[in-house]
Amino acid sequence: MPELDKTVPAVLAGRYFSNLTRIRELATPLSEGQFWTKPYPYGNSFGHLVLHLTGNLNYYIGAEIANTGYIRDREREFTESNPSTKEEALKHLDAAVAMVMETIRSQSASDWAESYSAVGTNCSNRLDIVMHCAAHMQHHIGQMIYLTYQLRQDQ
Repeated sequence: MPELDKTVPAVLAGRYFSNLTRIRELATPLSEGQFWTKPYPYGNSFGHLVLHLTGNLNYYIGAEIANTGYIRDREREFTESNPSTKEEALKHLDAAVAMVMETIRSQSASDWAESYSAVGTNCSNRLDIVMHCAAHMQHHIGQMIYLTYQLRQDQ
C-alpha cells in the first residue's frame, strides 16, 4: 500500500497544523492578562494549557521518538507562577508542533509500528502515541474554547 505510506504522515502532520492554527485563533483575542487568568478556582488558564501541550509534545514525541533530550517538568506546566509572555509561550508551542511534524515526516512505514514506552502512557507503538497526542491537543482545545468564552463573558 504505497499510498498509505504517504497518506498517514500527511494526515497526521495536517492534524497537528490544524490544532496549532485553532489554538492560535483562540488565543489571538485574549489580552496578556486573560491568557494567564484562571477564571475558576479549579482548572487552568489558557496559557498554562499551552505550556502543558508544549511539554506533552516535547516529551512524548520529542524526547521519546526524535531523541531531542527534552526533560519534562509536568507539574510546572500547570503551576508556573512567573510565565513568559503570551507570544513567547505560543512560539514554544509553534516549535514543538514543527518538531512533531518533522518527526512524523521522517518516519518510515516500519517506524510507525516500533515499540513505544514512556512514563504516563500505555501507548505501545509510535503511531499510537502520535495519534494519542493529537487527540490530547483536541481535548484541551475544547477547554480553551470554553475558557475564551468565559473570559469574554467576564469583560
